[in-house]
Amino acid sequence: MTIDLAQAVGAAIGGQYRRVVIGKDVRTSGDMIACALSSGIMSCGGDVYDAGIVPTPTLAHATRDYDCGIMITASHNPPEYNGIKIWNPDGSSFDDDQMEDIENVVRLLKFKKVNWRSVGTKFTHEGAVESHIEIISRLVDPIAAKVVVDCGCGATSIITPRLLRELGCKVISINSHPDGFFPGRLPEPTEDQLVRLKDIVLNEHADIGIAHDGDGDRVVIIDEKGRFIGGDKLLALLTAMFGKGGVVTTIDSSMIIDELVGGKVVRTRVGDAYVSTMMKQTGIDFGGEPSGTFIFAKNSLCPDGIYAAALLVKIASENKISEIVDSLQIYPSFRSSFNFERARRREIESRLAQEIEKVKCDNLLTMDGFRAEFSDGWFLIRLSGTEPKMRITVEARTEEALTRLKTISTEIARRCIS
Repeated sequence: MTIDLAQAVGAAIGGQYRRVVIGKDVRTSGDMIACALSSGIMSCGGDVYDAGIVPTPTLAHATRDYDCGIMITASHNPPEYNGIKIWNPDGSSFDDDQMEDIENVVRLLKFKKVNWRSVGTKFTHEGAVESHIEIISRLVDPIAAKVVVDCGCGATSIITPRLLRELGCKVISINSHPDGFFPGRLPEPTEDQLVRLKDIVLNEHADIGIAHDGDGDRVVIIDEKGRFIGGDKLLALLTAMFGKGGVVTTIDSSMIIDELVGGKVVRTRVGDAYVSTMMKQTGIDFGGEPSGTFIFAKNSLCPDGIYAAALLVKIASENKISEIVDSLQIYPSFRSSFNFERARRREIESRLAQEIEKVKCDNLLTMDGFRAEFSDGWFLIRLSGTEPKMRITVEARTEEALTRLKTISTEIARRCIS
């Protein structure tokens, strides 16, 4: 995200939306990008309301009072990256059509500049964190639990420990001072980054450990036995708890979701924007991704790792998380990726479609890559939307079936990129 691009995007937004709230995570380039966005918005007559450092779901909640919201973040990516995400007043992120409108204005330089009499004004939006805490506190009953929270020095440092204490928890917090250099660990809460959290959970005999990414739209946990429970297992756990009325999930999610719901499962392209859009269209109340993003419509159409954390701590106060996870049928799975030259993307997409035509499967989903389903498992081959990578996901009912499907899918991938 360059300054010129940020200013252009701001101008495109300011020409269509009069009142815009802006938030940022802790990254060192956040202020710089916020200034560029603000100048672009105001140059086209829009007013800017600065919410300061806030998590993404906090900004999405604040957007309810405005025409749209802009979050400056690179989520779980390393500290040197940054970008923006745009939100609607209902908490959903801009869909493809809305993004295309903004991109066309930027590409064609069709900015609606105003004269000096009509330039926008900048204000401060106060109380975003307090409002978010109040909303969650109305939805989650008081909790008697001992919890260790690792915010990774990200934006949730200013809300999750405070929220859980106000809900009644005994909280031990680590990496909970905002720092754009992320000195405690990397922004993505992978298992290898959470060794310290695991040790403290065990040593303190805590009920649960909570870990966020850089902007708080994701959450993973450590159970009371010190085991890492990633987004895929959490999706299954939360589906078992909250998905009886149906679930919206992504094409890369486990087949256990279908078995747990026993009803309506709607799959979309990978990305929380597609999940929230489908939730609006179907009226389904719960949605999520294996990456660790979870959406509860009664809270917001934004993935809210802070609200999900509160729910998980509440569950841990009443049941052992390890016993719930162990009761779930978790099938063997495999994930891998292959790099390719960016210039070859269209050629590889064409070759992949041709290769998939040769596969004899029971069902084929094609909304985002190709998910080939069989009686004993499935595999998904898709090209990343942000990187020159071909990603493979395989899941099967047995190790034998996993090996077979892994071999088929990886051979297809190699033929496509060779």
